[in-house]
Amino acid sequence: MRVLLVGSGGREHALAWKLRQSPTVSELFIAPGNGGTAGLGHNVPIADSDVEGLCAFAREKGVALTVAGPELPLTLGLTDAMDALGIPCFGPDKYAAGLEGSKAFAKEVMRQAGVPTADFRVFDDPDAARAYLDQVGAPVVVKADGLAAGKGVVVAKTVAEAKTAVSDMMEKKMYGPAGERVIVEEALCGEEASFLAFCDGGTCVPMTACQDHKAAYDGDKGPNTGGMGAYCPAPILPESDYGRMADMVFAPILRVLAARGHPFRGVLYAGLMMTEKGPLVLEYNVRFGDPECQPLLARLRGDLAEIMLACATGTLDAAMVGWSRQSAVCVVMAAAGYPGSYQKGMEITGIDLAEADPDVTVFQAGTRREARRIVTSGGRVLGVTALGEDLGAAQKRAYAAVSKIAFDNAFFRTDIGDKGLRREAGK
Repeated sequence: MRVLLVGSGGREHALAWKLRQSPTVSELFIAPGNGGTAGLGHNVPIADSDVEGLCAFAREKGVALTVAGPELPLTLGLTDAMDALGIPCFGPDKYAAGLEGSKAFAKEVMRQAGVPTADFRVFDDPDAARAYLDQVGAPVVVKADGLAAGKGVVVAKTVAEAKTAVSDMMEKKMYGPAGERVIVEEALCGEEASFLAFCDGGTCVPMTACQDHKAAYDGDKGPNTGGMGAYCPAPILPESDYGRMADMVFAPILRVLAARGHPFRGVLYAGLMMTEKGPLVLEYNVRFGDPECQPLLARLRGDLAEIMLACATGTLDAAMVGWSRQSAVCVVMAAAGYPGSYQKGMEITGIDLAEADPDVTVFQAGTRREARRIVTSGGRVLGVTALGEDLGAAQKRAYAAVSKIAFDNAFFRTDIGDKGLRREAGK
């Protein structure tokens, strides 16, 4: 079958890489794609936000399955539009995508479903938000309600800092319409984990737990980014707890959305905070995380195209999904200055040397092809992903691969996976 994959990041390169392994995929289109996806299919110059253009292309090419990589096309109604054409789309409809598109909506659904989460209040008026902050004090979290490109969340240590965040979001419009409404939320202490599941509207099949690294620098220092690396499985959430956790954070959400007439089909991602009181849901995403997608797919044993089609058509079977017993580590190589301003157009060398190891795959994110060269075109440039017999071996192999790759002013964290190793060692 012909498959249309929507998106342009490292996640989409990983999805294209895994879809290409399916014997059922005869042709793969990626819109708009990047320098890495160009070697796996046909990059198509259609933006991920152009729902009408994507639908027209899918209809013209006889696409049998559309896969949404990022959240934006889902919140714009890509699945609804594809459904109207009779084309299965991996990803929830516009209503269910509100779990990521609106933090207030997500909190309301969590409350009805009985999912454990931090206490919160929603505000449309900045003065009311500031008055509430005087009442509850700090530390506290202020979140823009809508999509803010992975930003729009401030963990404020003081009331003054929280009030500044309210002003930036609601009055200065730092995140545009996304900040017209804010959520003021209890600040949680603990260690984060990412837990994802394939869903077909009624059935959910959990994936292995991951741990992302959002801060730019070692030791979780510096500004938050889109993610500087991830590994799985993550010992903070052992496999023996997957069933219990799925019953707590996935099944109730599926029941509520199905009862509302919007069954959730696609990937449901729960961002968890493991606290002394137990696990609490920080947020839901409606797609694979980036970079969690890369180590997850490196370990997936199953036909991804078959799994995605089953999710889209309500026929998912747990037997379709299996996992390698190996561990996987993904280290993001970024351009100096990221997540702020950074230079583009720097030539990348050494990818072929890194991939000479059969257990290493270099997923491209912010890249483009210029003749025979690959050059940087974004802040997060590469996701160097390695498998190993255990977490320590995977980490060692990933960093050995990183050492073979070069571009001007590249930087990366050197501690991806360290939290898991400390936990395994009982420290």
